Amino acid sequence: MNSDDTEPRYVISVTARMLGIQTHTLRYYERIGIIAPARSRGNIRLYSERDIALLRRAKTLMDDLGVNLAGVEVILRMVQRVNELQHHMEELESELKKLRSADNL
Repeated sequence: MNSDDTEPRYVISVTARMLGIQTHTLRYYERIGIIAPARSRGNIRLYSERDIALLRRAKTLMDDLGVNLAGVEVILRMVQRVNELQHHMEELESELKKLRSADNL
């Protein structure tokens, strides 16, 4: 993920239009913790490409797979945790590789 993916750039009305949902739905998703958009100095919600991808994933889970909102929340948290663990494992593997190459010197 590059920095462009995480840069807040879309206001709530544009984001809702992009996703084909209502703005009140986005506010509800924020209230229950599915999404946490950035805020401008004027407290306007701003969504990034990463936020939109997450919302698309949630929408797909609900619309195409019939998962309820509680299930979506659990799935998204699990995906996030798996990604964190994967990143940590890659860091550990890199450190192990460095240690092994230092031992061979």
